[in-house]
Amino acid sequence: MKIDLAKSDKHYYTASTEPELRTFDGYDYLAVAGTGAPLGPEYSAAVSALYRAAYGVKKLAKAAGQDFVVPKLEGLWWVDSDRPPLSVPREEWLWRLLIRLPEAVTAEMTAAAVSRPVTVERLTEGPSIQALHLGPYATEPETLARMADFMAAQGLTMNGRHHEIYLSDPRRAGSATKTILRHPVRPSR
Repeated sequence: MKIDLAKSDKHYYTASTEPELRTFDGYDYLAVAGTGAPLGPEYSAAVSALYRAAYGVKKLAKAAGQDFVVPKLEGLWWVDSDRPPLSVPREEWLWRLLIRLPEAVTAEMTAAAVSRPVTVERLTEGPSIQALHLGPYATEPETLARMADFMAAQGLTMNGRHHEIYLSDPRRAGSATKTILRHPVRPSR
């Protein structure tokens, strides 16, 4: 039976359309970092490299009796500027694309299947505000504003990078996208 994190870890892969507070432990990911517009040439090359590595790891895991469904693409997004992120040109956005690894994946499997620019990284976000965004990426600011209001009402502030989990393929979904938006948080005082 294949491991399918989207089915076995609903806490991680589901969200309400209304902002809510959840806590996330540490997880291992395949990761690749870059700069530029979403779906631009560097981003597209990074996605291809990430999936090549993920399917290489999957092949080795399957041979070891630990087959899995390759999890959803994820992204951390930020800017190196004091300006509001959405006012920074998309070509200057920084990102780290991620694919979560099941616990059954060993260091030996990743060492045999992963090569540059892809790395293996552990990410622990802890307490986080998240919400499900329905619709095109251009309307994400509406969901982000609701999340900011929720954080303020709870006396919380950002404590990490903006995290997106693409429940729909960002290359194909168009206006029908489903994306979990997540912000690690800490008390503001």
